[in-house]
Amino acid sequence: MQSPDEWEIPPEFQPDPRTLNYDLGKALDAVVSLRARAPDDAFTAETLGTERAGQGVVIRDDGLVVTIGYLIAEAEEVWLTTNRGRVVQAHVLAYDYESGFGLVQALEPLGVPVLALGDSRRLASGDPVVVAGSGGQHHSVAAQVVACQEFAGYWEYLIDSAIFTAPAHPNWGGTALIGPRGDLVGIGSLQLQHQAAGGSVVPLNMSVPIDILKPILDDLLTLGRVKGQPRPWLGFYVAEAEDDQITVIGLAGDAPAQRAGLRAGDQVHAVAGQAVTSLAEFYRAIWALGPAGVDVPLTLEREGDMFDVTLRSADRGRFMKTPRLQ
Repeated sequence: MQSPDEWEIPPEFQPDPRTLNYDLGKALDAVVSLRARAPDDAFTAETLGTERAGQGVVIRDDGLVVTIGYLIAEAEEVWLTTNRGRVVQAHVLAYDYESGFGLVQALEPLGVPVLALGDSRRLASGDPVVVAGSGGQHHSVAAQVVACQEFAGYWEYLIDSAIFTAPAHPNWGGTALIGPRGDLVGIGSLQLQHQAAGGSVVPLNMSVPIDILKPILDDLLTLGRVKGQPRPWLGFYVAEAEDDQITVIGLAGDAPAQRAGLRAGDQVHAVAGQAVTSLAEFYRAIWALGPAGVDVPLTLEREGDMFDVTLRSADRGRFMKTPRLQ
C-alpha cells in the first residue's frame, strides 16, 4: 500500500463537508495512521509481511483505537500518527480472528477527538458514507453503500452483513466507514472486484460492521479474546469456483491441513459426509462439529481420485505470537 504522503484522492471523489449533517473535520481527525512491525519469525509474516501500514480509529478518550486485525497480527511494535503529525507508540490489546477486528492502546495522549460507535444495522443500499483514511479530507472518499450481505473469505473467515461501498478507497486497511449521522459504522478490510451490469469490473471496499464489535468489546479489553471456546481452524486457503466447487488454493505453514497432507488443487466435496458447495456452507459445516481440537472428516478429490481424510483441527490463536507490553 502507498504511503499517505504519496497520494491524494482526486477532488471529485473527496467528501464535501457542505453536504453533510455533521462536522466532517472533527470526524476525520479521529482517524490515525497506523504502522506495525511483526517479527521475522511470526506465523503471519509469510502472508502479511513484517511491515504493515493502514489506519485506525480512536473510539475512547483514553486512546483506544480499533483497526482491522491483520495490520497488527503478532505485531511487536505499533506507531500511531495523527493528522497533525503527532506520533505515539501503541500496544496491541487484541485481534479477534472471527470478526477481524483489532484493538490497540495508545501509550500517550493522542490529542484527537473520539468517533462514536454508530448503528451499522441501519445502513441500506444507496446510503451516503465516507470511507475515511488518515490525513483528512484529501485522503477520504465520498461513497455509497452498494450492499450489506454475507461475506466468506478464503482464509476461513465468514461474517454476516459485511458492508460493500463504492467508489473504492485505494488505501482501505483500517479506514473508518463514517455513516450518514457522522458516527463509525464499519472498519475497512478489503478491496474486491465486482462485475457490474454490462460486464464492467468495479472495485468495491468491504468493511466489517461495527455492530459486531459491540458485544465482544468488553471481552477483548479484559481477556484479549472473546470468552468461550474458539472455532476449529484447519489452516488452509480455499476458493469457491463458478461451478460450486471448493478448491484448496494454499496452505498456512505448519497447520492441520499441511500436517494431514492436503495440497493446493485438492477439491472439497463434503464435511463429515455433508456435501458443501459454497465457502459459507463449508465453514459452517466445520464449525458445527465442535470447538478447536475436534476432528474434521473431509471428502476430497485429487487428480480425479476421491478419498476421505480426517484433520485434527486447532486453535488459530495458538499459532500466533501474543502481544507483550512495551
